[in-house]
Amino acid sequence: MSDFIPPFPPRLKAPPSILELLRSRTLDFLSIWEEKAFEHQTMSMQLLARQIFICNSPDSVHHAFIAQAESFERKSPQMRNALSPLLGDGLFISDGETWRRRRRMVAPILHTRHLGQFTSVMVGTASELADQWAALPPNSTVDVLKAMAQLTAEIIGRTIFGQTIGAARTREVVEAFSEYQKHADQRDLVSLLGLPSFFPRRRSGQTARSAARIHAILDEVIAELRIAGAADSVVSLLMREEGGALDAAALRNEAAVLFMAGHETTANCLAWAWYLLSQAPAVEARLHLELDAVLGERLPTLADVPRLVYTRAIIEETLRLYPPVPLLAREAAREDVIRGRRVKAGALVIVVPWLLHRHRLYWRNPDHFMPERFLPGSPDAPVKYTYVPFSIGPRTCAGLSFGLTEAIVCLATLARLVTLRLAPGAVVRPVCHLTLRPGDHLPMVVSARQAGPAGMERSAAAPLLRCPVAHG
Repeated sequence: MSDFIPPFPPRLKAPPSILELLRSRTLDFLSIWEEKAFEHQTMSMQLLARQIFICNSPDSVHHAFIAQAESFERKSPQMRNALSPLLGDGLFISDGETWRRRRRMVAPILHTRHLGQFTSVMVGTASELADQWAALPPNSTVDVLKAMAQLTAEIIGRTIFGQTIGAARTREVVEAFSEYQKHADQRDLVSLLGLPSFFPRRRSGQTARSAARIHAILDEVIAELRIAGAADSVVSLLMREEGGALDAAALRNEAAVLFMAGHETTANCLAWAWYLLSQAPAVEARLHLELDAVLGERLPTLADVPRLVYTRAIIEETLRLYPPVPLLAREAAREDVIRGRRVKAGALVIVVPWLLHRHRLYWRNPDHFMPERFLPGSPDAPVKYTYVPFSIGPRTCAGLSFGLTEAIVCLATLARLVTLRLAPGAVVRPVCHLTLRPGDHLPMVVSARQAGPAGMERSAAAPLLRCPVAHG
């Protein structure tokens, strides 16, 4: 078992007052929790006209997100207002019939039957990054957060659009989304307090400019796909979807959802995984043993994923400790009772993976980095409905299989050949904007692995083995 306890914000001795929450402009969402919040089953408070109800036990999560999902289908006003300038009526924040129709269109395209095609793109793109890192001078420092964002954006760009987007436009989308995150108003006090909608909201010109940059690129690429005709990409499949094609704005909105969800969350997971491995040598050594045994000197394929059991456990433990979306909020459509407590119509009903994944009643050593808990037959395996990194119920992430496979094969492709160590003097702390990141940068020193299969020595200058990969 790893003895490493990764960083988390100091926990409060008592919950912050309403005034403290409202007056603070710098309080990070991760920092507002008292020690007891990691033991409570439910929590409730009243903010002026708005009730806040937190489900923090398996039965309460099941009630709100599965058994009574229709009552809690609508995303929170904060999430809708934070993301609507970028996503419009896209799947991530839509509800009702719009959400149901889009879900029926998107889910089959991201189904596991397409994973073979997608995996070749994932591995090929990660292998290109491995080549770039191998060409660096010894002990070079790279910003791993930025590198993982570019990697996953390249992958999602190639799968959504085919080869048409290109590295330069991908980089611009990544940069624009990072800026969007920094300036999006996630607190939205007007909605949080239940005030009438005519109350003025704080609007950032930077979010509008960032959204416009992203929209311009997506519109341009989609137009190119229309001219090119049938291409093997997600957008092309959506264009040909039976039951009524999406109009230009709707198609762009769904492309934006897929791009945001497909690159940002996986990039954060991979960045955190690299950091965790750098601090847990025994875990890293066990990972290398598995990669050498399963892959040897070749690149992974989809068929290898079920055999990369420990690699998957590392990814799942990373998602437990640092869930990419650490708060899942819904708006109650009608009054309900959860665990004997009244939930008013219009209440914000929230499942907080940040709390649930570290709950002291459901996890042994909840703050430790222990991938072994996700191995088959582990006595520390998660209790059902206590592990929800991709949400749960009808609104479970449509790209769950895509994202999990992507994280596993990208980590395997890179870790087979390189190691990463935190740069001297670098400080890592979790920061929550729209997603949970290890700060704004993650400087790490990249080195070629020196030991290969069966103890063979691998020269730092040795060329990386490649195989032809079709990029779909």
